[in-house]
Amino acid sequence: MKDENLRGLADRIRQELGELERVIARIGDGWQRARRSNDDFYLDSVALNLHGFYSGLERVFALIAETIDGSIPGGENWHLLLLQQMTKETPRVRPAVISEAIGRRLNEFRGFRHVVRNVYTYRFDPAKVEKLVLESPALFAQLNSELSAFADFLEQKN
Repeated sequence: MKDENLRGLADRIRQELGELERVIARIGDGWQRARRSNDDFYLDSVALNLHGFYSGLERVFALIAETIDGSIPGGENWHLLLLQQMTKETPRVRPAVISEAIGRRLNEFRGFRHVVRNVYTYRFDPAKVEKLVLESPALFAQLNSELSAFADFLEQKN
């Protein structure tokens, strides 16, 4: 693998982390507005941003799978397989991208993203949304640390 590909991937990971940080802020802001106003439209916004949070992470994971591992999983459950792939070390190629504990927590966000894509917004469960909202800042902090460490690994591999 070429050094510029690894540097480019490390840069892209850091860029996506910056975007995800903004998404996390929007989730928190939208949630506060939803609670203050009791307006379901803010709840819809929060759900959409939770969707965007996981989708952004999945974009990073797909780039890693394609660039480092050489392939993205296929099949009906490829989203879950990709998440699981990121929790596994590839001997002599790369360490695990994220810990298994983070992978388990992200699986809830993956499942919620599926709900956002396939269910009418008026059917969102506010309690489920709240659980994810409250978890997202601490989860992102850990993800930021783990993905930044992986980007460092890529740069050191050069």
